[in-house]
Amino acid sequence: MRPTTLIATGLATAAASVAGTVTTRSSLETWYPRLRKPGFTPPTPVIPIVWTTLYADIAVTSAVAIDDLREQGRDDEAAAYAAALAANLVLNAGWSWLFFGAHRLGAAAVTAGALAVSSADLTRRTAQANAPAGAALAPYPLWCAFATALSTEFWRLNRGSRLVR
Repeated sequence: MRPTTLIATGLATAAASVAGTVTTRSSLETWYPRLRKPGFTPPTPVIPIVWTTLYADIAVTSAVAIDDLREQGRDDEAAAYAAALAANLVLNAGWSWLFFGAHRLGAAAVTAGALAVSSADLTRRTAQANAPAGAALAPYPLWCAFATALSTEFWRLNRGSRLVR
């Protein structure tokens, strides 16, 4: 893996993480505690641990996949992978903005579903480039599928509340 590719994917995932964190921080202290929560909501301290691990996983496995595609002369696929990664990270940060920033739980649930599909596609692309890297990325779409179920249940429980737009 080339250091420059890892730096690029690391910066991209860090940007998505920072965007999500900035949007989330104030709502965690004020708005989020007042929401009705599903019984399967993870404890709040678990979430940043999971996401930090996943962002590191995304950065490393994506760098491996992009470099492997380039080394195999599959430059078009490497470019398509980079575009898929960018779209995935936009969806990722967008969910945080919709849920915590705009308090639009329905739109956040739909975005979480799109993120789960995008994450599965990114994992598929990774596995096609490098099977072990694809296996290492497999927890990402699983977590996003869980997040979709969780987001949908938050929306269901809080529809009609003055806390939700």
